[in-house]
Amino acid sequence: MSPAAPRLDLDKAIGDPNTRIVVCCGSGGVGKTTTAAALAVRAAEAGRTVVVLTIDPARRLAQSMGLTALDNTPRVVTGIDTSAGGQLHAMMLDMKRTFDEVVLDHAAPGRAKAILENPFYQSLSSSFAGTQEYMAMEKLGQLRAQGTWDLIIVDTPPSRSALDFLDAPQRLGSFLDGRFIRILMGPARQGSRAYLKALGAGFGAFTGMLTKILGAQVLKDMQTFVAALDTMFGGFRERAETTYRLLQAPGTAFVVVAAPERDALREASYFVERLGEERMPLAGLVLNRVHTSAAPALSAERALVGAETLDESGEHTVAAGLLRLHADLMRLHTREQHLRGRFTAAHPKVPVVDVPAQPGDVHDLAGLRAIGAALAGQIQPSRPDKRKGPPARAG
Repeated sequence: MSPAAPRLDLDKAIGDPNTRIVVCCGSGGVGKTTTAAALAVRAAEAGRTVVVLTIDPARRLAQSMGLTALDNTPRVVTGIDTSAGGQLHAMMLDMKRTFDEVVLDHAAPGRAKAILENPFYQSLSSSFAGTQEYMAMEKLGQLRAQGTWDLIIVDTPPSRSALDFLDAPQRLGSFLDGRFIRILMGPARQGSRAYLKALGAGFGAFTGMLTKILGAQVLKDMQTFVAALDTMFGGFRERAETTYRLLQAPGTAFVVVAAPERDALREASYFVERLGEERMPLAGLVLNRVHTSAAPALSAERALVGAETLDESGEHTVAAGLLRLHADLMRLHTREQHLRGRFTAAHPKVPVVDVPAQPGDVHDLAGLRAIGAALAGQIQPSRPDKRKGPPARAG
């Protein structure tokens, strides 16, 4: 039996008016997008004015909320019960467009045009490692500054590591402060000829090597881009630091999402420890897709004995097959509870809520409501309730 853990009360978290940001994080493929969407629907129907930001390129969030598409602009979600005074908007991060918005907002018109048209910028803004995570932080800062919503729910990027979201500002800062970038900046700052003469043959050899590796045009594009972006570098760092402090503030709640699998729970454990080191407020762990049985008292061993007895009689073959399926389910349940127990033993103070595995993908508001009820600790049957009534106001 797994060690007891405090129960995660997400209704209390999303119903508290002091909670302004909820960040759903965890490794890829554990249900962060569905968790974020379900919390957003539940919070809106409990009276909050909510925007949910997803970074999921699969567009599952749009489909589940009855929207044909999502983009970088918040869209009103219809079908939400607004009788409690709430409202829901949804959007999906467009990494390139967000980067373009940052350039347009923080550079003079002429310089912004030069940056946006630069080939190196176009590559950087679309594919540079960490850009998606950093732009998610930028968009979060923008949404918070607008003040339109009293609750922002963020579905973090489907990164290889859940820690990429927290590391993105530091990685960008390291890139901007790197020796390579500083060398490229030098000619623009000092006056090209005088600066190159001061650096001497060493710089000439260095640029010659880069020209051979990258090509003359690519190197020129990079130098032009860095020169144009120079005045914005400090702004990147400043906004990253501001958003990072926002994530540490009491009005933020991190919800770590994991599946009852070894790798996902290991990643969740790393994330819990990192949040503690960074003094970021952790609400708790959502253990998603937990397998349960309608007959938990019937062990796998007893079910297999029963199946063998029926096989020997040569009768009730369907019942014997069902007993074997139950035995497989109970073995899976036992393994999941063992992994859950290891997590709670390592983190006994972290609140946990289990969300039962669903028979199929969640694809509509009714399904999101059922998941929301499970997130609130109200275990639902596997078939979603089609009624559209809102949950009771939390907190």
